[in-house]
Amino acid sequence: MMNTPITLFLTIITVIFSFQGFQNKHFFDKYAFNVDGILKYKEYYRMISSGFLHGSWFHLIFNLYTFFSFGESLEMVVGSVNFLLIFFTSLIGGNILALIIHRFEAEYTAIGASGAVCGIIFASIAIFPEMQIGMFLIPLSISSWMYGLLFVLITIYGIKSRKSNIGHEAHLGGALIGMVTAVALYPAVLKENYLPIVLIITPTLAFIFLLIWYPDYLFIEKFSFRQTDYKDIDAEFNERKAARQEEIDAILDKIQMKGIDSLTPREKEALERFSGK
Repeated sequence: MMNTPITLFLTIITVIFSFQGFQNKHFFDKYAFNVDGILKYKEYYRMISSGFLHGSWFHLIFNLYTFFSFGESLEMVVGSVNFLLIFFTSLIGGNILALIIHRFEAEYTAIGASGAVCGIIFASIAIFPEMQIGMFLIPLSISSWMYGLLFVLITIYGIKSRKSNIGHEAHLGGALIGMVTAVALYPAVLKENYLPIVLIITPTLAFIFLLIWYPDYLFIEKFSFRQTDYKDIDAEFNERKAARQEEIDAILDKIQMKGIDSLTPREKEALERFSGK
């Protein structure tokens, strides 16, 4: 651990920050990734602070276990400064992709260091593509580049299917930025490990291109090209906005009639967010 001070430091900060979030809902809500908080209220710190929050002890321990498994060896190879750069660019990159995908979902919230952890994993894959990676609780291992490719394909399916509450978008964005950052820091690895890097990055970039330029692609059922009955995303966004305005108007009417002391805790919190405090 003395040779990997940043890994230790980030672990300690994550545990402290997550524990505070477990104990204090206001703290959790203030620092979690939230689309409305970031885009409407300009609370850009959420792009970083959300990476140090977790939803449960299991979530925290699993992320830290993975982080340690790759973080120590990567930091010893690239050095503390570069390791820190990979961690934060991956964290921010993952959240940017999540923000792009969920930009019309004002209430969308996410937490966890998974984007940064995926960046650390994929930076390791870029540098050591033949490294063997064991599957969790399964006595098998595969080459890291093969693991990376499978991970990307599974993550793309997770984003498309929307069948779980996992932040696949942050995983994919973090993984891509982690690998790109490692290549930018050490260009020689691209020449040495050209094929596995291209195999991983190509489908990732192609999918992200589809999401940015053709957002309706997310609303195509499974992987067929049959359109479903989803509403236009702009119309849905406007409906959400109108509903929030209606809620605020009702709160203001209540204050006018009965006074501010008549508000419930939830109404007070909604009023505080609307006022930008």
